[in-house]
Amino acid sequence: MKILSAMSGGVDSSVATALLVREGHEVVGAYMKNWINEEGIIGHCPWEEDIVDARAVADQLGIEFHVVNLMKEYRERVVRYLLDGYQDGITPNPDVMCNREMKFGVLWDWAKERGFDAIATGHYAQKGFSFHGSQFSVSGDSEPRTEQSEPESAILRGADPNKDQTYFLAMMRPEQVQIARFPIGHLLKPELRDEARRLDLKTAEKKDSQGICFIGEVKMEDFLRTFVEDRPGNIVDLEGRVLGQHKGLHLYTLGQRKGIGVASNLYKQAYVVVAKRHETRDLVIAIERPDTPLLWAQSCTLTGISTTGLPLDKSRILNAQPRYRCPAGLAQYTPLGDGRATLVYQEPQRALTPGQICALYDGEQLLGGAIFETISYD
Repeated sequence: MKILSAMSGGVDSSVATALLVREGHEVVGAYMKNWINEEGIIGHCPWEEDIVDARAVADQLGIEFHVVNLMKEYRERVVRYLLDGYQDGITPNPDVMCNREMKFGVLWDWAKERGFDAIATGHYAQKGFSFHGSQFSVSGDSEPRTEQSEPESAILRGADPNKDQTYFLAMMRPEQVQIARFPIGHLLKPELRDEARRLDLKTAEKKDSQGICFIGEVKMEDFLRTFVEDRPGNIVDLEGRVLGQHKGLHLYTLGQRKGIGVASNLYKQAYVVVAKRHETRDLVIAIERPDTPLLWAQSCTLTGISTTGLPLDKSRILNAQPRYRCPAGLAQYTPLGDGRATLVYQEPQRALTPGQICALYDGEQLLGGAIFETISYD
């Protein structure tokens, strides 16, 4: 196959590219140039170093390499979504949208025009096939062994439970799943590092990036304060007593424990954010306990439902993951039509947050995702 490998300059995408070359594919590397921090005031944006590292790995592997300038599209499809969401009082997820709109969206359009068959990334996820509810993983490009016909491509959780990144692929469309390749999904992180060292890749010891998707190592608060005007207000407790001041509700997330700006109480019990009241600009905090009001909920509505395969048009029990690195909980899913559904968890969930992504699973198989719309605390 002719495969475009999205190379970020990190070790994961470097090994993913190397594995594809070893399998005998016609591989070309590409770095998505999304952001260069032209304002010069938003932390460290290491795009230049990342391009150098990605190109060095491509040279080691003897493959062609391109820098694809997608800055305009990134601002329109990801940055605008991020800023609009925070200004509207919700908590968006730019990393999830970057995958759907950029890597498997605009970058794939670029690749398709040049005759590529697939696009590969360094995500810890696996490809498999689904047959009307049953699924299994396959390696490489092997055909599934089955008596049934026309299997659906599926995304399965990565083999490393500590690195599984299928949550960030939850909003991908079926046609994007078809052309996606995840060469490292069967590896544990230590195994991947060992493979990078064995191949003597330049990125073998490079630390993983912790920044916003393709922007760099910058804190979300610093990024937001560059583009969103401060809107100060009171920090209050559940009874309405003023405990302090904040610079803007968009700088806080439901369930946040650190960086609130209010010291622990006399009993050394830390506060947690439980609500944001936009009409009064009050940030509501409370001492975290198993029964803290407004912190735990079981029912919610979802909007913007997107599926990786067949539509989720029937009521069913599934696994719903409300955040990255958060266990998926069993929940009753009931479609409402118009891209909306209700979700009722079997057990209370902590800090369900409007605007955040809820990834939906059937066991290990990613079914799709949706956006938390409203949360019920009844």
